Amino acid sequence: MNLIYIFASQKNLVKLNEKMTKAEIVSKISEKLGIEKGDVQATVESFMEEVKSSLENGDNVYLRGFGSFIVKTRAEKTGRNISKNTTIKIPAHNIPAFKPAKVFVESVKSNVLVK
Repeated sequence: MNLIYIFASQKNLVKLNEKMTKAEIVSKISEKLGIEKGDVQATVESFMEEVKSSLENGDNVYLRGFGSFIVKTRAEKTGRNISKNTTIKIPAHNIPAFKPAKVFVESVKSNVLVK
């Protein structure tokens, strides 16, 4: 009986390396909510633009239960140009980053199979 339970529970786990495009996200949301794809597409595009705009202005975006889009500062460092065999100075700069919420991380850990 335990063996059947383990097999049945593993059936619901997700495979790694599956890719989802923006178009597939729009289609799924459209099907779930019964909204036209064009409207969903505009909403998704608008969401992404707002996140980009906020990060470009130096503001972080916090989505409870999902995660945070944050601006990280990278320190100045020395790099190497291998083809010319020279050192270069890489200036300090900001980059966008995503930090998932703990609930989100735990959900992925428990639902995605490890290869």
